[in-house]
Amino acid sequence: MQKIFPFILIIFFWCSVAWTQTKSKNSISKPQADKNIDFNVLPYLNYNRTLDFMFGAIPMMMYKINKTDTISPKSLSGLSGVYTNNKSYFIASFNKWYFKEDTWRAQLFLVTGNQNAQFYVDDIDMPDFYDYATKSSMINFSIQRKVIKALYAGLGYSYAHYDTKYQDDIEPSAVTQTNGLQLNVMYDTRDAVYYPTKGDKIKVRWLTYPTWFGNDANANKILSEYNKYFPMQNGTDVLAARFSGKFGLGNIAFEQQVTIGNEDIRGYSEGKYRGDGLMALQAEYRYNFNKKMGLVGFAGLATIYGSDTSDFNWGLYPGAGVGYRYRAFKHEKFNIGLDAALGKGDWGLYFRIGEAF
Repeated sequence: MQKIFPFILIIFFWCSVAWTQTKSKNSISKPQADKNIDFNVLPYLNYNRTLDFMFGAIPMMMYKINKTDTISPKSLSGLSGVYTNNKSYFIASFNKWYFKEDTWRAQLFLVTGNQNAQFYVDDIDMPDFYDYATKSSMINFSIQRKVIKALYAGLGYSYAHYDTKYQDDIEPSAVTQTNGLQLNVMYDTRDAVYYPTKGDKIKVRWLTYPTWFGNDANANKILSEYNKYFPMQNGTDVLAARFSGKFGLGNIAFEQQVTIGNEDIRGYSEGKYRGDGLMALQAEYRYNFNKKMGLVGFAGLATIYGSDTSDFNWGLYPGAGVGYRYRAFKHEKFNIGLDAALGKGDWGLYFRIGEAF
């Protein structure tokens, strides 16, 4: 019951917020004109087995960069501030821009914070979880241009600074700074970027961290994804499927490793399964029972390689769960929500800004 209680509490909170906002909007009988800027401030309440309870706020807005541009999707900008019971905190800015009749697409993400988390160590006398704390600052910018119909290509840059300390000096403290260059290609036939009901999204990114660009060691990452969307129930619902591959090559720093438990695959929050690379398959059914709210059900399977615990490499890690969705903006189908998932000996809760994929 102790594991179920945080989920019940948070679901009750989000349902109360959704009911309150829906009631207040329905009480306005006079129709309003479609404004260029759609603004909302959303409360953040979540629970994580590592970070404990998380509290915060997320102001965000959707808008047209050029009001006369009827082809580009609306751009999205927002801020988030989150504090947790284990004294972690995060402040972030996220931006997605679409302009020049969707010929150009750009993204900018900035975050700073302190994460108190844990990782699993087995090559010692007493294998167990050990705490670590990472103070980090990150900047990620990318831009794409349409090459031909539905095909985009672009460049990107990422900077990260990590200061990590480990419990009981299980690992030496480390200060890591990375500068990454990115090449990306994307094929996008989705009918909408924020809530697609049909089409495909295929994206491949190559990130390189060469020593001549201010890095301590050469490293490379290849990030790939293939998302496909099927309309169901005459377009009211959606069946979404995804393959994701994250491949670390060379000297991957601890902070650059991937862990099972985020969008690929939900259901793991302890940070136990960690490695240089990951592959995952999953599917999700999105059921919309009215214009403002919906439910999702999902299941998937992941594997990792490059883990410090050799027994974890190439194992199969299933995850499955359900979630709640609420439409955040009046004039655009863009959802926020909460997912609960079970994994292999683990579970997790996930607050969502937009869909999982």
